[in-house]
Amino acid sequence: MNLAHLAAGIGAGLIIIGGGLGIGKLASSAMEASGRQPEAAGAIRTSMIIAAALIEGIAFFGLIICFMLVSKG
Repeated sequence: MNLAHLAAGIGAGLIIIGGGLGIGKLASSAMEASGRQPEAAGAIRTSMIIAAALIEGIAFFGLIICFMLVSKG
């Protein structure tokens, strides 16, 4: 049970790294698409914001699970 805190810390770090990489890839693709079709920038921006919110929600859920596992032990 002593390693639960370490595992939760590593898990939280991996979750944050994954979320950051996902949002970075999303923003990169959205900027490239806006550069190729400037008239569709509004729709692309809306889709990007929705997808970023979903990525952040998943990362937040993962952090909650890590904290629950630590407090369980």
